[in-house]
Amino acid sequence: MNVLYLAAGLLIGACLAMAAAWGVSERTGRSGWADTVWSFAVGGLGVMAALAPVSGREVSERQLLVACLAAAWSLRLGLHIARRTAAGPEDARYAWLRGQWGARAPSRLFWFLQVQAVAAFLLAGCMGLAAHRPGPIGAGDVLGIALLVLAVAGAGRADDQLRRFKADPANAGRICDSGLWAFSRHPNYFFEWLGWWGYAAIAIDPTGGYFAGWLALAGPAFMYWLLVHVSGIPPLEAHLHRSRGAAFAAYRDSVSAFWPWPRRPFGNGDGEGAA
Repeated sequence: MNVLYLAAGLLIGACLAMAAAWGVSERTGRSGWADTVWSFAVGGLGVMAALAPVSGREVSERQLLVACLAAAWSLRLGLHIARRTAAGPEDARYAWLRGQWGARAPSRLFWFLQVQAVAAFLLAGCMGLAAHRPGPIGAGDVLGIALLVLAVAGAGRADDQLRRFKADPANAGRICDSGLWAFSRHPNYFFEWLGWWGYAAIAIDPTGGYFAGWLALAGPAFMYWLLVHVSGIPPLEAHLHRSRGAAFAAYRDSVSAFWPWPRRPFGNGDGEGAA
C-alpha cells in the first residue's frame, strides 16, 4: 500500500468522524460525545495504520502489538468518556467555549472539531510509525509496553478516584485532593501524555536504522501542548476558578498542575475536583 494513500485515507476518515461527532453533539446538546468519538477515532485509525500492509510483507508481531495497544487505550478512554457524558451535564470545557463563541458556537465548534481531526490523524500516524519499525521485538518494545500499561492503568485509576469522589454526596462542592489528585491537579492528563512516549519508545531505533521512527516524538510533544496549553487544563481551570473561587485557588497553589509532585500544605481543601 502506498504510504501517501494511507495517510490521505486516515485524514479523510478523521475528518468524517469528527463531522459526525459535531452532528451528535449539536443534536444532544452534550459536546462530551465529541471527545468520545475522538477517542474511538484515534484508536480505530491507529489500528488501521498499524495493520496496513505498507511494506508489502506479512503482518509482523510489532504491528499486531501496536494494534492491540491502540485498541486497549481507545476502548478504555472512549468508554470512560461515554459513561461520563451520558450521566452528567455538558462538559465544563465545552460549556466555557460555547459561552465565549456566543451565537457562532455551532460553526466554531464544527471547525474546532476538524482541528481535532487533524490531531487524531497525527496521533494515529505515530501509532503507525511504531507499528512499522522493522526488526525483531526488542528492549524498545518492552519499554513501550510498560509505559502504555502504566499510562492506561494510571489514567484509569485517576478517573475512577474522581468518579467515586463526585458520587459521594458528602463531597458536594469540594476539591478531590486525595489519591493521585494530591500530587497533580490533572493526573489523568499526565498519564494520557505518558502513553504517547510508549509509542515513541517502540518506534525509535537507537541504531539509526529507522529514521522515520523519530517522528513519533511528535506524539508526546503534541499532546503536552494540547493538554497543558490549549484544550485541556486552561478551559477546565478557568471553569473551576469561576465556580469554586478561593477553594480552587488554594488547591491550585498547593498542587502541581500537570507533573506529579509532593504537595505543599494549604487550607482545608474545600471545592470541586479538577478533571
